[in-house]
Amino acid sequence: MNNWFESQFKLKERQTDVRTEVMAGITTFMTMAYIIFVNPGILSETGMPFGALMVSTCLAAAFATLLMAFIANYPIALASGMGLNAFFAFTVVIGMNVPWQVALAAVFIEGIIFIILTLTRFREHLVNGVPMSLKYGIAAGIGLFIALIGFQNGGVIVSHPATMVGQASFNNNLPAILTILGLVIIGALEAKKIKGAILWGILIITAISIPLGVTSMPTSIVSAPPSIAPIFMKMDFSWVGFNFANPNVANFWIIMFAFFFVDFFDTVGTLVGVSGRANLLDEKGNLPRAREALMADAVGTVGGAVLGVSTVTSYVESAAGIGVGGRTGLASLVTGLLFLAAIFFNPIVSIVPACATAPALIFVGVYMMMSVTKLDFDDWTELLPAMVAIFAMPFAYSIAAGIVFGVVTFVAVKLLTGRVKEVSPMIWALAIIFILKELFIGH
Repeated sequence: MNNWFESQFKLKERQTDVRTEVMAGITTFMTMAYIIFVNPGILSETGMPFGALMVSTCLAAAFATLLMAFIANYPIALASGMGLNAFFAFTVVIGMNVPWQVALAAVFIEGIIFIILTLTRFREHLVNGVPMSLKYGIAAGIGLFIALIGFQNGGVIVSHPATMVGQASFNNNLPAILTILGLVIIGALEAKKIKGAILWGILIITAISIPLGVTSMPTSIVSAPPSIAPIFMKMDFSWVGFNFANPNVANFWIIMFAFFFVDFFDTVGTLVGVSGRANLLDEKGNLPRAREALMADAVGTVGGAVLGVSTVTSYVESAAGIGVGGRTGLASLVTGLLFLAAIFFNPIVSIVPACATAPALIFVGVYMMMSVTKLDFDDWTELLPAMVAIFAMPFAYSIAAGIVFGVVTFVAVKLLTGRVKEVSPMIWALAIIFILKELFIGH
């Protein structure tokens, strides 16, 4: 078995081993397992059955993550994207009165377009065409973004009507206290060079949470999965056409483009940021097998629509597995298999509380922020765009927004300082597209 792992995933070449990759895969799964219950909770608001959504969420995540493991050999997991699922449910289906079957058709077509663009190597050229300073900025921005998510999930940071966000009270707030405790435990274990510090931190806080009543042991270990028949292959293409005088047709393409834009640049940002922090980029700053990684994401989106869930995308939580040493697709293989197992063992998965995974996300945020040290602080034309991307991601709550602001600032500063030759045609085109999109379509 070890020989097969080596031949399939090139462990020695990536300076890793089976134990490290397995721990990385488990860590990534635990930090993103919330999607098993959160995604159905959001999408079920449209009238789709919760049980079927839960099973399809697991199947779509497993399918796409296993593709990433075997096609691209990267420790990056995929699942229905947060934000995109809310857009699907609350904006498209509920807000615009679009049948969820039509919304699934938009996701399906989006995935088909992604496959075509990947086959033409457009997406690969885009990933590799991002300037190195922006790649470092994107990685650090993702760090701030997922740290914010971690503080929110742990109940430490809450919304505030006057200041947008604020600190929660720690009085009788066990989840917030356990979040900080978990962060300290992970930091101490990491300082002691204990392997799997993040995973140990999750397990320790989960164990502490049970007697404190923050979480509870399930009444059963195994449960039979519900049927996915109510949502499987239910895409409705009746709104697809080119008669834009028809409001349904016009709305369909607007919806499809919105899915497309956010997913496209979220995926690019995640791949660039996470792979850069894991030192998976080559000496030119390019991502080897970018085409394969993007194809896994594209096919995963199509598969997700067929299974009945919103857009499947690469997860920034993959950085948690990378943080404990994950460097190959073996970590993704473990994560994918755990998603399959969760279909039957979801009572066990539900034990892990948000306050146990929240400190892991915060710690990974610190890990990702280390990319800032690679920026050239003496060159403002490189530093400013990177820092704008860093700031925009958490404040706009969007990886795509960080890329938009970073790219436009990069082109503008280079233009005004007479260094326009340093801007590639790809980045010029992106900046123009971003500006037109923001002016005429919005976010």
